[in-house]
Amino acid sequence: MILRLFKIWILLFAVQIASAQEPYLKITVAKDGTGDFETIQEAVNSTRDLGPGEVEIFIKNGIYNEKLVIPTWKHQLSLIGESKEGTIIKGNDYSGKIDEVTGKKLNTFTSYTVLVQGDDIHFRNLTIQNTWCESGQAVALHVEGDRFIAENCNLLGCQDTLYTATEGSRQYYKNCYIEGTTDFIFGEATCVFENCTINSLANSYVTAAATPANQEFGYVFFDCELIAKDGIDQVYLGRPWRSYAKTVFINSTLGEHIVEKAWDPWTGDKMFPQKEKTTYYAEYQSKGKGKGSSPKTRVDWSHQLTEAEVKKYTIKNIFSGHQNDWNPNK
Repeated sequence: MILRLFKIWILLFAVQIASAQEPYLKITVAKDGTGDFETIQEAVNSTRDLGPGEVEIFIKNGIYNEKLVIPTWKHQLSLIGESKEGTIIKGNDYSGKIDEVTGKKLNTFTSYTVLVQGDDIHFRNLTIQNTWCESGQAVALHVEGDRFIAENCNLLGCQDTLYTATEGSRQYYKNCYIEGTTDFIFGEATCVFENCTINSLANSYVTAAATPANQEFGYVFFDCELIAKDGIDQVYLGRPWRSYAKTVFINSTLGEHIVEKAWDPWTGDKMFPQKEKTTYYAEYQSKGKGKGSSPKTRVDWSHQLTEAEVKKYTIKNIFSGHQNDWNPNK
């Protein structure tokens, strides 16, 4: 009798877990009117504020010219494109542009195509693009929320393509393609990039972390491939936007466009001088041909991790230390 009751309890528990993982609401967005909404913003707005569970928003192929905002009171949303190449959210704002609605100048932090402020937002099979590629910053994706995931996405832009904003935010990018010119991955968050392709479109800097002093991890790249546009041959892995920037490349393939020194101290920043004394830049078993992956020529204030040191760089460890642990692969 006890064994039978135990089996029933196990079955009910398993059903409860399975149902908890299923979205409680599914919405379809289609530009041609065949879905529930024609714009992504309308779909996001329709969801219940601080809702009781996950909402799945399926977005059919099309170019969505939107300045999409997912505010703090919207959470547990999964935005899933019909295909990565065919589902495109596109914008053209940039720092210095006059906003047509407010009449005010946009800046780096308001130039985004997509802004994510809510927690537990998941993007999959999407392209997010800022088409502005002249002078000035033009963000494609700006993320402030915690436990953000982008999987199998294209993030396209030029200067400042991806802004990983806010202290304490945890963000996970898997199988993504990210391209840009200067500082095109920048910000304060703790981020893991796994199996991503990073494409430099100009001789400049890939990352510009601004990791807070009390934050153990900044950017960690696992098994990523760094490539470049034809003719590009002078690219740095990173420079510190703020004094305690942390960026680590592990088992990544670095093209010959990466300079021998790899890292730049961002001299001339009067507000934050001598950042090379406090920043933490490191690599472990970088691969590739020529100067791009040469550990012996790196700046002397960077690090080559030992086998013992690299063991702390696990997804579980990187994303722990908060009020709630988080494993984005579960």
